[in-house]
Amino acid sequence: MDDDPLPPGYPSEWEADVVLRDGTVAHVRPIRPSDTDGIHRFHSGQSDESIYLRFFAPLRQLSDADVHRFTHVDYVDRVALVVTLREDIVGIGRYDRIDARSAEVAFNISDNYQGKGIGSVLLEHLAAIARDVGITRFTAEVLPQNRKMLSVFSDAGYDVTRHIEDGVVEVGFDIEPTDSSKAVAMSREHRAEALSVAAILHPRTIAVIGASRRRNSIGSQLLERIVAAGFTGEIHPVNPNVRTLRRRTAYPSVAAVPGRVDLAVIAVPAHAVLEVVDECAEAGVKALLVVSGGFAEEGRDGARLQAELLRRARGAGMRVVGPNSFGLINNDPSLRLNASLATTLPPAGRVGLFAQSGALGIAVLASAARRNLGISTFGSAGNRVDVSGNDFMQYWIDDDSTDVVGLYLESMGNPRKFSRIARNLALIKPVIVVKSGVSRFGVPPGHRVRRTKARPAVFKAMLKQAGVLRVENVHQLFDIAQLLATQPLPRGDRVAIVGNSTALGTLTADACTSWGLKVAHGPVSLPSAATAAQFRTALAAAFADPKVDSVLTCFIPPLVTNDEDVAAAVRDMAHGADKPCAATFLGMRGVDDGHSSVTGTGGSTQAIPVYGMPEDAVRALAAATRYGTWRSKDHGVPVAPAGINRRIAEDIVETVLAMEPKGRRLTPDESTALLQAYGIDVWTKQEVGTVDEAIAAAEQVGYPVVLKSTAPMVRHQGGISGVRVDLRTEAALRVAWESLTERLAPLDADRLVVQRMATPGVPCVVTSDEDPLFGPVIGFSVAGLPTELLGDIGYRIPPLTDVDVSELISSVKASPVLHGHRGATPVNRAALADLIARVSVLADDLAEVASLVLNPVNAHPGGVEVLGAEIVIAPAPRRTDPGRRSLT
Repeated sequence: MDDDPLPPGYPSEWEADVVLRDGTVAHVRPIRPSDTDGIHRFHSGQSDESIYLRFFAPLRQLSDADVHRFTHVDYVDRVALVVTLREDIVGIGRYDRIDARSAEVAFNISDNYQGKGIGSVLLEHLAAIARDVGITRFTAEVLPQNRKMLSVFSDAGYDVTRHIEDGVVEVGFDIEPTDSSKAVAMSREHRAEALSVAAILHPRTIAVIGASRRRNSIGSQLLERIVAAGFTGEIHPVNPNVRTLRRRTAYPSVAAVPGRVDLAVIAVPAHAVLEVVDECAEAGVKALLVVSGGFAEEGRDGARLQAELLRRARGAGMRVVGPNSFGLINNDPSLRLNASLATTLPPAGRVGLFAQSGALGIAVLASAARRNLGISTFGSAGNRVDVSGNDFMQYWIDDDSTDVVGLYLESMGNPRKFSRIARNLALIKPVIVVKSGVSRFGVPPGHRVRRTKARPAVFKAMLKQAGVLRVENVHQLFDIAQLLATQPLPRGDRVAIVGNSTALGTLTADACTSWGLKVAHGPVSLPSAATAAQFRTALAAAFADPKVDSVLTCFIPPLVTNDEDVAAAVRDMAHGADKPCAATFLGMRGVDDGHSSVTGTGGSTQAIPVYGMPEDAVRALAAATRYGTWRSKDHGVPVAPAGINRRIAEDIVETVLAMEPKGRRLTPDESTALLQAYGIDVWTKQEVGTVDEAIAAAEQVGYPVVLKSTAPMVRHQGGISGVRVDLRTEAALRVAWESLTERLAPLDADRLVVQRMATPGVPCVVTSDEDPLFGPVIGFSVAGLPTELLGDIGYRIPPLTDVDVSELISSVKASPVLHGHRGATPVNRAALADLIARVSVLADDLAEVASLVLNPVNAHPGGVEVLGAEIVIAPAPRRTDPGRRSLT
């Protein structure tokens, strides 16, 4: 069916893969005329009750005319979507426009797939499509006994009205997203994606495809690792050429394996993978772990092979980890899964780890093992064709065995979704990310990544906004993870330092100062001959000090006391304390849990993080402190400015693109109208070509006025004056005109405008740019040199909360000039925040706004004034997080 010619106007961008309530993958797409046979099969498989509930009549067979009407739509006023699983239609949803603003919606879900959330997925996608064509309200007619369909509407988070007439329930609701409907959609997405990863990490039956009697083959190594780890489920080697492998029956194909296979581990040559995928699909395998290489990382032919792998797997409802994956680990004692190529396993613990490439997977696991840092689960996405770090984060949100999350990201395919999920996760568990950047140099071969135009500062701001701790390398990741996994969160930034070396204590204190921590106790330096009792006394005093939030200990090998006695003293004092403790024992690194060193004296086995140098300990503690501060603060509420008319703005955009399909810069009047639809007023300015036109314009807007050049080379620049301000009379305007034209004419910059004189204030710049990778990016800066020379610009990714907006304003180094620098009256921060909030909502609503620049924005004690605006409109890109559930 997928090879049939598509009808005219077929909107391919509506196609999406989604995860259903049970964790399986289904495909949503627009209906096609070629779906005729599929519709007949779907209808014939329905029960009499389902047919009656949908059509209000016992319509056992659909006529050709009915099916033609169902399958032939215009994709504007009449829209229909189908949900397919293994290419069979399992759900249908449609709307038919009633008038300019409303449409009637209807659904029909296969009896065999009810209860999997298909109806809610269809409603979500239909509502998004309808909003794009100006429809604001859905209605439906439902029989009272059709409780499942009524619950689809009522449970979606919309404000639903019901009215019963002639025995039929008439349902109606506005489809503009609400906080409630957004929360419902995200909750459903989270549950489904988390469940799909849980099925991958908790298989009961594994088939290893590609294992052989060659011990050095990848398949054989994987089989050996799974067996050696003591996997508690069933293990089935698949190899058509042998009968037994490692004392287990080998099967010729997946189909021959008795029972259902939860996870197929594929380690065959790349050219044979598609055939194996088809066999897995036929056998009903739930998920695939593709360790095989030779896909997109090898070039175009490999990329085509990889795309076909994804298409076939998703068409069969299977999720894919890989290809080119290093494997999966689940240290749950009841499962003991090691389907990876790791030669050394870290112990079981509370840290969840994710990496992409195999080489980094080896480095991550080896480093964790060396440090004695226990992990709960590990996943390597390889080329990340399907399952990604976003999916693992969805799983870890609910995973009771994971307290800390670490991700080594080589690329990021959907940063908007990453930011959204990471923020939800970071609210309950720390998230540590190793990521060098988002430039083209950092994208490994084989990864599907959109190019970005954004500065590196945007990526940094996105992580900070989401509460993610960003580090530079694996060592820093584990330095922080071992502290967060073993210690309580710091309540503040006050630190005690206790050690037995004045030099080491001073070095630790200096590091604290440089990382923004306050030394509130010590440094206490015990003599080199101090006894274990003296160590305990000094540490007890530090932990008991009410002015201390964290304790740093730093010891060189003592002359009298045994090293283990010092470590035991630290463990004992940290045991049961509500303050974190980090220890520096020169030359050591990792987690000391006492199991390998306690000598039976009854000492505590409290785990403590140990660092080789104090700078490492301080860096980790500073990161934990920042995270604790972020997690405990008020995160605000989503901004929702009043007085927005989206319909007017959409009409302006549609009109411009109808005339100029490739887009263009808006005229001043168009920009003003678009911004006014979002409650943003722009001061008018009149272009003038002669001094008499300037005088006429000044009389129209009213004195005092400003005369300024519109040439980019002189606007808002230091050194070249292109503006004359506070012109209060005609004579002053004439003098200014003569001065400017004489000065700027040789520079071809004598294109001038007249504008009313604004209240003296601080000029600012508010921007929005639609980035191919990040979507809308909001920027804020103080105009002039801070923006144009120093690059002092803050960024945030919508949707924003009121706290996000406030932090954006404060993020620029020049922000003190807004708050009364050197005795000046502070600007109206609330008015400035309201303006930024309105821009952020506009940018989030209208992907067609490729660029928006408000410059200058005059902020003063009485409010803000937008004195200039430039907007560029372009066809809307397909955003990576489109506002409806979709696997990208």
